[in-house]
Amino acid sequence: MNKSTNIPALAQKAQDYIRLEKDPHFRSQVEELLKREDWIELNDRFYADLEFGTGGLRGVIGGGYNRMNPFTVCRATQGLANYVINAKSSPQNASAVIAHDSRNFSDLFALQAALVFCANGIKTYLFTGLRPTPELSFAVRRLKASVGIVVTASHNPPEYNGYKVYWDDGAQVVEPHDKAIIKEVLSVGDAIKAMDKDEAIKAGLLVMIDEEIDRPFIDMVKGCAIRPALLREGGKGVKVVYTPLHGTGAVPVDTALREMGVDVVFVEEQRAPDGNFPTVSYPNPEEASAMRLALELGERVGADLVLGTDPDADRLGIAAPDGGALKLITGNQLGSLLADYVFGARKEMGSMPPKPALIKTIVTTELQRLIAASYGALCFDVLTGFKYICQMMREFESSKDAPSYVVGGEESYGYLVNTQVRDKDAVSAATMTVEMALYHKSQGRTLWDQLRIIWERHGYFREALISKAFKGESGLSAMRALMERLRKSPPKLFAGQNVVSVKDYQTGLTIKPSTGDSEKNINLPSSNVLQFILEDDSIVTVRPSGTEPKIKFYISCRTEKGMDLTEAEKQVGGKIEAITAELNKIVE
Repeated sequence: MNKSTNIPALAQKAQDYIRLEKDPHFRSQVEELLKREDWIELNDRFYADLEFGTGGLRGVIGGGYNRMNPFTVCRATQGLANYVINAKSSPQNASAVIAHDSRNFSDLFALQAALVFCANGIKTYLFTGLRPTPELSFAVRRLKASVGIVVTASHNPPEYNGYKVYWDDGAQVVEPHDKAIIKEVLSVGDAIKAMDKDEAIKAGLLVMIDEEIDRPFIDMVKGCAIRPALLREGGKGVKVVYTPLHGTGAVPVDTALREMGVDVVFVEEQRAPDGNFPTVSYPNPEEASAMRLALELGERVGADLVLGTDPDADRLGIAAPDGGALKLITGNQLGSLLADYVFGARKEMGSMPPKPALIKTIVTTELQRLIAASYGALCFDVLTGFKYICQMMREFESSKDAPSYVVGGEESYGYLVNTQVRDKDAVSAATMTVEMALYHKSQGRTLWDQLRIIWERHGYFREALISKAFKGESGLSAMRALMERLRKSPPKLFAGQNVVSVKDYQTGLTIKPSTGDSEKNINLPSSNVLQFILEDDSIVTVRPSGTEPKIKFYISCRTEKGMDLTEAEKQVGGKIEAITAELNKIVE
């Protein structure tokens, strides 16, 4: 605690929270801290308000203004309700859909948010139990709701929770809604409306939902299949091990695959929903440690494919056999495999639209651009964040003669293989991955074999991610100073390679360091991101996190097609090592 901390003011904030918080569990936490005069912990809980960002809320669960609890959820939802009422031309017809995952208190937070909407006259559809994020997005579109909320902290540690906000197209909010909602939330104060659950149901304002959305959602997932007959006739011939990592994926993934003809072998220790995530440090399928039990089971049963989804089932991680052992496949690699399979299968089956398109983020591998082009498809780049992929999908649909979205995703294990959901969808991506693995098995190859075929066609690609944390107030200053230095004086040489251009996504300029010439040719929203293109086509992207005090460095290196893959792997490995060493020097 800072020596200058005003203890009387801090005590008053705590007392105000106790007065405003209706839930006894969270209220008693702060009462106990006051009783013990634990000013250090109280300061941490009250030195700031939990920030409502452009995507919604996320924070540690507990009592206090700087925590996730019923009061902060209700206050945020009141601001969201105010915005919905003001933004809609017929506010009396406004409606909302709310879902939640398996995290601790997710069900409570979802109900509290629903009762705030109801008290503001907004009809609210609330799922009776936990559901995955993609089903919430699907439900918003199917029910033609004005807004949606899913209570989740995605793949964060168990002490976290949060919620994400969706607009009427089923996608997470983007401009102008995001900043306008934040403004409303900040102006709420204590003026929060709430309603009794029984009264809300009796008034027809609260409607509990389950099967009327579950069945259409599963049917949609099954409808994504490009070769459904292959699954019906040969589904028993592919052995799939799956872990939902104690989250929401178990029921929808198992139901869809079983009805499509595929049996799933569960990691039983991780099958039941549990917000404490007892078997993992992080419930994140991007982490090898989170997939350990699934890989061990996969080796024991001789799996053709291992699947893992995060708690809200929007991210998918996989492993496949290679040389007799199961090996994890990265997000960039799975995205490339899916693009290759979906375009290839749709072309073969005659279901490719006239102007097919792939949408990816600026930090996702360029291999996907080459794959798309090889099938006559266009590739579009958007800023990091799946909401931007979905924003471009909406632009396609609202423009005459525009391209048609077919497949897309981001390097952080998020994919979308349909147009009925407008967020990462690990449920549909899982079923498509099973179909893809079965197809390649029927052709006598594994997914790793197919990945090598792709590299032989287009060149070998490999990516790496480095995250550098900057702690405390001084850390934030150091982050800003580093970005300013790289922006004002970009390196002309990077790990022995000339920098041929620098893309500044904040200014929209592409700069040539050799001459200083610049061109305003980046037509994306302004974002604090720098991208260095090297003469060997390696790409280094520098992006400060929007939610944590860290900078992420994305490295992508490649070789020309035709090179021996063993030599290509060695060459690219050396490039990544050299660039990593250079980045460490820059940060230090």
